[in-house]
Amino acid sequence: MGLLDSLKAKLGPAKDKVADLAQQHGDKIDQGLDKAAKAVDEKTKGKYSGKIQSGTGKAKEAIDRIGNKGDGGTRGDGTPPPPPPAA
Repeated sequence: MGLLDSLKAKLGPAKDKVADLAQQHGDKIDQGLDKAAKAVDEKTKGKYSGKIQSGTGKAKEAIDRIGNKGDGGTRGDGTPPPPPPAA
């Protein structure tokens, strides 16, 4: 067994736990991302608003993908994930 195989075997349970947490708390994570994005945007006085919005949207999509893995494309509460933000 190679190094990468043993690493994957050890990280498997952690990956499942992260997916469960993302599914259970996806809405709280989204709110935290929005709050952090707003704080950064205010500190930079709007100079990087587009990049901040883009990064926040990508982070939310990643959380949705992690939390929805294997459940037919719905969030933990049974609703479909939100559409990606307009670019």
